[in-house]
Amino acid sequence: MPRYALLILPAFNRVYGESSVRLTLSELAVFGRRALGDEAPVGEETEIGGVPYVTFETPEPLTQADISLLSNLSSVYAIFQIEGELLRPLTMRRLDRLSSDLITIQKYAGKTNEHFTKLLLNVTVLACDRELGDRLAVFDPLCGRGTTLNQALMYGYDAYGIDVDGKDFEAYTGFIKTWLRNKRLKHTAETVPVRRERALVGRRLNITFGLSKESVKAGDVQHLTMINADTLRSREFFKPGSFDVLVTDAPYGVQHGSKGGHGGLSRSPMELLRQAVPSWAGLLRPGGAMGIAWNTYGGKSAELAEILKDAGLEVMDYPGFEHWVDQAIVRDIIVARKPT
Repeated sequence: MPRYALLILPAFNRVYGESSVRLTLSELAVFGRRALGDEAPVGEETEIGGVPYVTFETPEPLTQADISLLSNLSSVYAIFQIEGELLRPLTMRRLDRLSSDLITIQKYAGKTNEHFTKLLLNVTVLACDRELGDRLAVFDPLCGRGTTLNQALMYGYDAYGIDVDGKDFEAYTGFIKTWLRNKRLKHTAETVPVRRERALVGRRLNITFGLSKESVKAGDVQHLTMINADTLRSREFFKPGSFDVLVTDAPYGVQHGSKGGHGGLSRSPMELLRQAVPSWAGLLRPGGAMGIAWNTYGGKSAELAEILKDAGLEVMDYPGFEHWVDQAIVRDIIVARKPT
């Protein structure tokens, strides 16, 4: 049987790096299930030349389409076919359309690790009825300073987000406008107030951009919208069935807490999710998927699964993603699909 090896990307975050091989094994299982169905590979950690790899076998040689799909694994640096004692590098074709500094430039306390953000987006997209390489509409209902929005843009998706923090809204607005100018990408950008019955209820950042003047003329553009408002009011800003994928990293209750319906901050995100998930689910298209990362110290997976099921979603069987972040955070993910 053909045998392959994945070289894991060196992680600048030491703690995440210690979990990256195990998380890659779990992510590979999701990718393999989508690409190879019942013949999905079972990966294992293997040391080659003193370096950790994830290795796996397949019944038939991988096609270029399979290799291109696996190229988007969140922590993979290179893919090899194992031939005896030698490793033959395979051509990787990632979805990335934009410069990698879109993901890496921003540095601030509480920023979600970009490799984990990519992992969460990957496994959520693979749970929906669309392909990873399709032009998707992605929504982050707790978008902070836009880590998920940037990864969605990197893949060529349209990105939409909402966050109640005005400072985060202003920081992301300044960052993305500067980045687009520095990259000399043809774009339009506007920030406008949103009013309901003359009362100010939020602010909206609207950006449209293309990779070149020619692509803009041809209509090959991406859309980015960020709303500065309470996520519980998401349905006031977006129409039902607007999004293929909803991905969010729920507040951990450490850096910024979470807001429930009674005001104040709560260490647990569960009250916020209990109120918000039904509204978020209504924004998903049939066949779409919702992926949520959360701190397990703030609530159990069974509790969150019930919230998702009560909203009419089907929870996926995605074990093996729980990992230690620091003494106050053990992070896990849960993914659910909206029936067609």
